[in-house]
Amino acid sequence: MNIPLVIAKELNIQEKQVTSVINLFGEGATVPFVARYRKEHTGGLDEDYLRQIEDRLSYLTILEERKQTVLKSIEEQGKLTDELRDKILAAVKLQEVEDLYLPYKPKRKTRGTIAKAKGLEPLALFILENPNFKKNFDEVLAQYVNPDLGVNTIEEALQGAKDIIAEMISETAEVRQAAREFLLDDASIVSSKADTKKEELRANKKDVYEVYHNFSCQLNKIKPYQLLAINRGEKEFFLKVILSYDKPGILNTIFDKYFSYDESVFDEILNEIVEDSFSRLIYPSIERDVRNQLSEEADLHAIEIFAANLRQLLLQPPINSKNILGIDPGFYSGSKLAVIDTTGKYIEGTTIYPHPPQNRSAEAKKILLDLVKRYGVNLIAIGNGTASRETELLIADLIKENKLDCHYLIVNEAGASVYSASPLAKEEFPELEASQRGNISIARRVLDPLAELVKIDPKSIGVGLYQHDVDQKLLLKKLDDVVVSCVNYVGVDVNTASASLLNYVSGLNKRIANNVVKYREKLGRFSNREQLMEVSGMGEKAFEQCAGFLKIPNGENPLDNTFIHPESYEATTKLLKLCELSTTHINEKGNLVELFVKNKGTQKVAEQIGIGEPTLIDILENLKKPGRDPREEMPKPILRSDVLKMEDLEKGMKLKGTVRNVVDFGAFVDIGVKQDGLLHISQIANKYVKNPLELLKVGDIIDVTVLSVDIPKQRIALSMISNM
Repeated sequence: MNIPLVIAKELNIQEKQVTSVINLFGEGATVPFVARYRKEHTGGLDEDYLRQIEDRLSYLTILEERKQTVLKSIEEQGKLTDELRDKILAAVKLQEVEDLYLPYKPKRKTRGTIAKAKGLEPLALFILENPNFKKNFDEVLAQYVNPDLGVNTIEEALQGAKDIIAEMISETAEVRQAAREFLLDDASIVSSKADTKKEELRANKKDVYEVYHNFSCQLNKIKPYQLLAINRGEKEFFLKVILSYDKPGILNTIFDKYFSYDESVFDEILNEIVEDSFSRLIYPSIERDVRNQLSEEADLHAIEIFAANLRQLLLQPPINSKNILGIDPGFYSGSKLAVIDTTGKYIEGTTIYPHPPQNRSAEAKKILLDLVKRYGVNLIAIGNGTASRETELLIADLIKENKLDCHYLIVNEAGASVYSASPLAKEEFPELEASQRGNISIARRVLDPLAELVKIDPKSIGVGLYQHDVDQKLLLKKLDDVVVSCVNYVGVDVNTASASLLNYVSGLNKRIANNVVKYREKLGRFSNREQLMEVSGMGEKAFEQCAGFLKIPNGENPLDNTFIHPESYEATTKLLKLCELSTTHINEKGNLVELFVKNKGTQKVAEQIGIGEPTLIDILENLKKPGRDPREEMPKPILRSDVLKMEDLEKGMKLKGTVRNVVDFGAFVDIGVKQDGLLHISQIANKYVKNPLELLKVGDIIDVTVLSVDIPKQRIALSMISNM
């Protein structure tokens, strides 16, 4: 198989692009590095294409290895024909290879193998090869009666032959594929309430699957979130799940696929064999195949949504130059407070008990007011967990009563408890208890979301749907890819970044990241990128991969605070000389350089300084905006000073909200009340919306209209449609 050609056709790009990418990966290049610094080699392929190439390369490599294993096994059995070899080599899916291998796969004792041991295979072949047989069949059967081999009657002989043929049919690759396709196109998935005998297996969990107690949907129309919910309900013993299909139709399909003739004198026998082969041998595994295939597709869809939401959460703009008070709200154990300064340094923390059962509200306000005034707190970050809205009311009252020049916002606190108990948190704050570390994380998530959230397992950040039900290995890789992409997209200040953040930089690993921090602690800040080579473990390849993403503000060379790679410094200097400019104060000269290149022509200037046009364009962008943080272009979070109650909401009320989570059926929006509102997919726009992610992202600030409020059920329905 020509792997680059196969991938190129799948992605509709050129084979030479794929070959170049594969070669770069083989040399140890990372996806972020190739996407940003090797555009001339790849034809400008972005990260999405590169990761698809990476994934397909991995799959097709495994496929090729499996083909060779299968071919070797069949050849050792002396059963490998040219036709079979060609079919195996032409297969593009692992399932196709396994189907072709099935008849030759070493297997346990079966009814078919037992019948063969009794010498009944020739009888089976006779039935298959003589559709026009005219003589007395019982006489043929009698020839195979052999008590010494365990065949005592003609009925036993016939049954053994039927078992052999049933197995032959079930092991035919074309039959299995036809059966799969039939189910995928025709079958429905049906769920019902599970047998009450399963009660003890439900571990006293609440049945939240009522909508699926009498549910049916065609497999080719079921939504991914529905399938994931059904799978979970079945796993937790709340649901019974079956496939409903046209059995006569699938039996006819199998008959037509296996037999080359339209009719046979043995039709009655063959029909019995096909039914037995399907029910006993084909369907159990094909049903698993079909459900696994659909579940994999649903998993992938859910993971893609999780990844898209995570990306937007990680790229939330930092709120700089503010002293922040983080609050991890709680009832019985109190609400934990932590003040951090503009650099994220922890200053002071304590615990207040304003809510039931203690109800020490006045004392809590006094402590809060003292911290706000003493440390000049500009912003209060409230975690969105237990007692969040009660704490929001408390803070809104505090601001109002004391006329404070201060705002608050609600922060997604998912994963804060995971961080607080982690070895990293213990290392950062060894003197604090775990319960006091989570509120520091909440505050820092406002100061710099990316730098703080990389310390937490992405799966724990909580912006997905059914994240604990999907393929965990695939989820981990996808989310890790997102974090790597975001960190390298934003870039990292090498003099302030934690080891956790540095670990995600292209070319670095945990050991080198820790060594970068140790270097800073021992020798002070980096003044230029060349010093990175002095870090223990930093070889030339690692430096090549990471240098462009590690920024040094206020360093010796202004280019070190840009995404311009050191390998392009010489070309950049030549460019500036052509413009009669120096590298000092480059932020004041970017527009002049761009104008010069525009007048001379990009291609001509690129040739003159010895680089490709894509690299020249990137250099121009960085000269125009050195040190730029791309997150500055993202919508800023809503800062509030007052609070709404659900009782304050009325139908038709227009509000601003923050998108907290995007799912298949819409989005959950924080509008400043206790419960996030549901913006159903049908209420996003005045047109059909296939996927909410087409129009909405986590962190978006949107205008919504209240459609309905159900206080007993704590539900709010919202709309974005302008003519509401």
